[in-house]
This record gives sequence, structure tokens and C-alpha cells, in this order.
Amino acid sequence: MPTLTKTAEPMENATPPLLKNRFRGFFPVVIDVETGGLNAQTDALLELAAVTLKMNEDGTLSPDKTFHAHIAPFEGANIDPVSLKVNQIDVNDPLRGAVSEDEALRGLFQLVRKEQKAAGCQRSVIVAHNAMFDQNFLMAAAVRTGIKRNPFHPFAMLDTASLSALMFGQTVLIKACEIAKIPFDTKQAHGALYDTERTAELFCYMVNYLQALGGYPHLSSGNQ
Repeated sequence: MPTLTKTAEPMENATPPLLKNRFRGFFPVVIDVETGGLNAQTDALLELAAVTLKMNEDGTLSPDKTFHAHIAPFEGANIDPVSLKVNQIDVNDPLRGAVSEDEALRGLFQLVRKEQKAAGCQRSVIVAHNAMFDQNFLMAAAVRTGIKRNPFHPFAMLDTASLSALMFGQTVLIKACEIAKIPFDTKQAHGALYDTERTAELFCYMVNYLQALGGYPHLSSGNQ
């Protein structure tokens, strides 16, 4: 993949680029979860991380605010030892500082609503690698906790695995990061915060790469 060198020619009297105009009013938030299994309805949500994004004056996208929480399994949650072997989470470790699903989600939603409002966006949308998995777990937790003010669209999402397949011919996060020359430490993989930060970098790279090829001619100068 070529190094980003070319940028779109600025248009005379163009208004500053706004994030709200790039994704049809959606505020993109990169999410990653670590869980006690694959079933969002029955298996524990154990870790949650998020990175909000911002648009710079030159129209490029970059990571902004970060959220991270270790989560105590909800009452009656299933925990599959196979999943714990992958994510290396010790649910009984007091040093995890785990909080309830309710506390974790309220903290995340508060941050997202604040940043969404500041960006002038109408709704937030989850960006994740194999996004349906993360979306399902987040939405299931929101239902369990009874939180009403969920800022995320109930089904729209942006999947970096699909985008990576399109741009790089790769669907695995580490492989896509390698092509984009984003450093990736395999020893830190499957940690929600680390994976979220790498996914945010990857998503921004892909969006910015297209911008560097000449921008988005289908958008007017006031909408870029």
C-alpha cells in the first residue's frame, strides 16, 4: 500500500470539513469487547473499550477520546473457559477493578453522547472489526441494564473486517495493520483497549487513504 502523500486540492471558499457530513450524520465510535463466550444473550461481557474519532482541519480522521472498563459478569452469565484462554482474563482477579455492566455502559454512553453532540451528529454508529459480534454484545448489555438513552444506532455499523477485505484483501486485524504499516503487538492482542486503538488507527488510515487519492468528489465542498 503506498504511503499517504497526496491530499485533495482545497476548494476556494470551502467550509471547514465536518465529521457530521462525512458519515451522513453518524458519529463513528470504535468499539471492542472481550467476552466469556460467543452468545451475546447468555455469555458474560467482561471488557469494553471505545475510541471516539475527530475530523481535522485538513479533512483527515484521527482517534480522539478513549474509554475502557473491566466488567463483572452479570448474574447467571455463562463463562466459557475456551474464551478465557484466548483473552487471558481472570474474572476473579480483584486487581481487574471490574464494574457492573450498568456502570460501564452509563460511562460509555455519557462520553459518546457528549462527543456526538459536540460534533453536531444525530446518532452514533459502532465501528469494529467483525462488528456484528461487538454490536450484539453491547446491545444485549444495554437491554439487560435497562438503559434507555443508548446513543448507538440499533443495527447500522461499520465493519473494518469488510473494509480491510476491500482495501487490502485481508480480513484479519493484524494482517490488515501490517499492510497499513500500523505496529501490532501480538502479545497485547485480545485486550479490548489495545485492539480498539489498533482498529481505530486502521479505520482512520483507510478513510484518510481514500481522501489522499483525491477526496470524495460526490460530496460538495461544504460537506467534506
